[in-house]
Parts: sequence; structure tokens; C-alpha cells
Amino acid sequence: MMTKKFYIGLIVLSYLLLFSCSEKVNADTSGKTGSGSVSESKKVTFIELGSVNCVPCKAMVPVMEEIKTSLGDQVDVIFYDVWEEEQKPMAKQYNIRVIPTQVFLDSNGKEYYRHEGFFPTEELYLILEKGGVLIQ
Repeated sequence: MMTKKFYIGLIVLSYLLLFSCSEKVNADTSGKTGSGSVSESKKVTFIELGSVNCVPCKAMVPVMEEIKTSLGDQVDVIFYDVWEEEQKPMAKQYNIRVIPTQVFLDSNGKEYYRHEGFFPTEELYLILEKGGVLIQ
């Protein structure tokens, strides 16, 4: 009986560890790439909250780079490494539970969508379109 509880606990713990370190992505993985303010000239602000040391977060880097390259004139891409001391407050500000977390703000700075975990490019494009971004 004790062994069964131990294995169930181990499975639950493994699951939590695996998914709490979700991915993050951004074109610049050196740390903070945004000022925390919403861009007034862009239609959407795409905020990625994660860590450069999070294994799943690393898969988001190419996604963020693609968005920045293909839609940089319409989308402001910001990355916060919430495991860095100076950027930890951003995790609290955006009330994140896991990394990576993607937050999408409209041109007025109002959050219109949020996603936790890896976010495939194709699905991300659909969310950007909902924010008024013209996808070509």
C-alpha cells in the first residue's frame, strides 16, 4: 500500500516538474527585451514570460523569432526571463502560474488572450489575427 502511494506521488511530482517549466520564446534570449510598456505603434504586443534556462521554453525561441521577423511592423515581441531577479516582478504583474506563458495585449494595452505552455506558430497566428494583425 505504501509503495502504491509512493509511485502515485512520484508520478504527480514528475508531471508538475515537467509542465511547470514550460517553454518561453523570444527573438532575444539574453534577458529583458521589453520595457514593460505597450507599444503605441503596433497592433498587438506579444509578451513571452519564461526563462532561458527552461528546457521547454527554448522551443519557443524560433516561434518568437519568426513572429518578430515576419510581423515585426505590427507586433511588438517582448520577452521576460522570470527566473532572473530583476525580471521576477513581471511574473507577478502578469499573474503567471507556469512558464512559458504568452500574454497578448491589444493596441490599448488590454489583455485579449493568454496561453500557457508551448504555442505552435500556426495557432499563434490565429490569435494575432484576432488582435487585428494582417497575416499575409
